[in-house]
Amino acid sequence: MGRKFFVGGNWKCNGTADQVDKIVKILNEGQVPSPDVVEVVVSPPYVFLPVVKSQLRPEFHVAAQNCWVKKGGAFTGEVSAEMLVNLGIPWVILGHSERRSLLGESSEFVGDKVAYALSQGLKVIACVGETLEQRESGSTMDVVSGQTKAIAERIKDWTNVVIAYEPVWAIGTGKVATPAQAQDVHAFLRDWLKTNVSPEVAESTRIIYGGSVTAANSKELAGQLDVDGFLVGGASLKPEFIDIISSATVKSA
Repeated sequence: MGRKFFVGGNWKCNGTADQVDKIVKILNEGQVPSPDVVEVVVSPPYVFLPVVKSQLRPEFHVAAQNCWVKKGGAFTGEVSAEMLVNLGIPWVILGHSERRSLLGESSEFVGDKVAYALSQGLKVIACVGETLEQRESGSTMDVVSGQTKAIAERIKDWTNVVIAYEPVWAIGTGKVATPAQAQDVHAFLRDWLKTNVSPEVAESTRIIYGGSVTAANSKELAGQLDVDGFLVGGASLKPEFIDIISSATVKSA
């Protein structure tokens, strides 16, 4: 299929300078598959982006956890796509459920963010996912297709987009979508792209899973046909992140 496995590590709002040094040391010393097999991107808080970028092994890349929806200016507390590009930061995570739920970011706002970040040359990890209530009411597919549609309406080129399916009920809860549940949603999203964007985009776009991914469950999840990698939260701060990265070999075997 030609979709390179992708593993992202979202550090969220965690870390001190000492802790970041320790995490980077673990990453730099870890034995992982070659860059031909897996693409690795870690996302520290803004304040640590330059130091992580400068110290991290060259085949690993860094991402910001968010950026502003348009060009910089009188937007106190925000960081623009242009600033990230200026620092040589190649990736940004947009639309994470924590920003949708805690900060009220709508799907349309996220779509605008994705379009602007791409226009400035950033690559985007675009997050979609349903809450527990939405899962239990049977509206998962409606929710994720609506979130994806808001992006698709605003962009034409999907080359630099990775979709991260993150069921909100599984983020940081210890609950994990079963491999079958994850595969169902990933296959649905790929089919949605095929129908609503193009077969080529559906075939080439990586759809990764996030939601309490650990070393213990990563290989089984990686074995699913339409799971092209992971966006890892808490485990990306621990040595087991190396094992999660190594689960990419399931796809290349």
